[in-house]
Amino acid sequence: MINEQIRDREVRVIGQDGEQLGIMSSREAMRIAEEAGLDLVKIAPTAKPPVCKIVDYGKFRYEQTRKEKEAKKKQRIIDVKEIRLSPNIDTNDLNTKVNAARKFLSKGDKVKVTLRFRGREMAHMANSKHILDDVAQQLSDVAVVEKAPKVEGRSMTMFLTEKR
Repeated sequence: MINEQIRDREVRVIGQDGEQLGIMSSREAMRIAEEAGLDLVKIAPTAKPPVCKIVDYGKFRYEQTRKEKEAKKKQRIIDVKEIRLSPNIDTNDLNTKVNAARKFLSKGDKVKVTLRFRGREMAHMANSKHILDDVAQQLSDVAVVEKAPKVEGRSMTMFLTEKR
């Protein structure tokens, strides 16, 4: 909210160079802002009384958008990459999948290792847990198990994250 949009009876006013001008009526604060040739901007509307600052509104908005862009640059989005295995996977195929998982982990992503069961493989779920344990053991130098292997329907899943 700026200038005439501020309808509060009393506001705490901060001057253009950052000093506290105290609590005053919004009309008086508007008058001071107009004399300085600037705008009265409500910064903290939830405070009691609301906090307003005397600033150039265009410059204020520009600074806000710059700060938001800077904050957006610094944040890192963590994706979850999935690696699917089957119970009768061969060792070389498993090594290929482990290398792919290693690459994902080095980029900072989480890895979901899924062991899918089809048909008669469902009867031997307990015997296949060692495959997920092997994957976790091979990646133990770069990854840590976030969620242990768990059976969900026709698949067994495990989550790995990068070691800190």
